[in-house]
Amino acid sequence: MGNTRSVSKGSAAPSIAAGTYTHAPSSFTLFWLAISLPLVVWDCGYVLLRPRTMLGGDLHWPIWSPYALYGEVDHVYGFKAFNANNGFTGAQGLLNALETVLYLYYAYAYYQNAITVGGKKVIVGRKAAIIVLTAFSAAVMTLSKTVLYWLCEYFSGFDNIGHNSLPDLILLWIIPNGAWLVAPTYMIYELGNEIVNNLAYGASVKRD
Repeated sequence: MGNTRSVSKGSAAPSIAAGTYTHAPSSFTLFWLAISLPLVVWDCGYVLLRPRTMLGGDLHWPIWSPYALYGEVDHVYGFKAFNANNGFTGAQGLLNALETVLYLYYAYAYYQNAITVGGKKVIVGRKAAIIVLTAFSAAVMTLSKTVLYWLCEYFSGFDNIGHNSLPDLILLWIIPNGAWLVAPTYMIYELGNEIVNNLAYGASVKRD
């Protein structure tokens, strides 16, 4: 496509056609992934290894000991749901694991394939398109699952959290779980806007 821009990775200096799709994660995305991924891995471990990770289990202390309190705040994570064979906790834990794999792929593919364009690390062409679609899809999954989590409480009359005082509910449930509504929504907006703009303005996707 006519004009080219010089890019480099290490000592190499390839060039890309003007208009070729490039992508770099925003500072917000990198910050959110750095904070959320370790927490989600921790959460997945607790959920998928129950009852060994629960109070009295051989894996409970010290890694998952905070869940003794959280299981009392949110009975989805406590003995009430586990003893009732409530499948929602395990199902959402498995989806968390899948989302984590997608986010890790996004981060890994970016850092493995990023090249320098104008002093900025970007991933280029088809690889860029793939990781953006991957991260966008994962963010939609995260938001949808979190909304479902909240709606289950609403339509069950707050069966698992209604016993908490309002200050405890705000501090220990609404604020922590609210982060998984706000951050994925912002990622969806950010990445979705990037996808739409590139489709609208016809950026070429280079096969590489």
